[in-house]
Amino acid sequence: MSGHPEPAELLSAAVELAREAGEILLEGYGKIHAPERKSRIDLVTEFDRRSEKLLLAGLKKRFPSHAVLAEESGAHEGAAVRWLIDPLDGTTNFAHNYPFFCISIAAEVEGRLTAAAVLDPVRDELFTATNGGGATLNGRRIGVSPIERVEDALLVTGFPYDVREHPEPVLSRFAAFLMRAQGIRRDGSAALNLCYLAMGRFDGFWESHLSPWDMAAGVLILEEAGGVATDLVGGPLRLDGRQILASNRRLHDEMKSILASA
Repeated sequence: MSGHPEPAELLSAAVELAREAGEILLEGYGKIHAPERKSRIDLVTEFDRRSEKLLLAGLKKRFPSHAVLAEESGAHEGAAVRWLIDPLDGTTNFAHNYPFFCISIAAEVEGRLTAAAVLDPVRDELFTATNGGGATLNGRRIGVSPIERVEDALLVTGFPYDVREHPEPVLSRFAAFLMRAQGIRRDGSAALNLCYLAMGRFDGFWESHLSPWDMAAGVLILEEAGGVATDLVGGPLRLDGRQILASNRRLHDEMKSILASA
């Protein structure tokens, strides 16, 4: 990665910017919101936009030659280093003052995830990772759970924004896991779901119709904590592939077979 910033420098910038964006979200948390609809159930608030504006300005100031892929403003291409940012993952939760949302920031160097930070500003939980450097929660190393069977596992998933138009595949997968797992949660932030999986609060996660900024930071944090992420059939994960199957590694084959049966 000669000529590129070191992973520690990228992580330091991600953490600093996540903290600043977190202050914006905390300013809005608890207020009555009037969100706009991007689709029937996909919302955006003024705080999504304020958070993203801060992140984009901060990255441009620090790294003017880097590219950025961001949820509300689209892609800026053409650089060896690319940032993937979600200024507010869990907008529907935020709009209803349900305390489960985060800022997600990842840096990719020549196509490889290199640094990541995910901040839950309500709980003041900061998840971080660098490629080869391990994963942390508030500075302490974290690792995935030791659970070995789906029947002993707490799983998590999410529903896509077009679930009303195409409910069958979503509900069939949910039903298949519901009959096998100890429990399933659905709480509305893929980035935090991956971080909770990385630290052992969850044991497995699956979802479809995700965007690269939903997954990027959480995937690096999970992998550095000892977990694994693939596509839904167990193939290599592509951030633009719109789907993910993630686990503590021990459950992966069983989860893959349950998805196949669904």
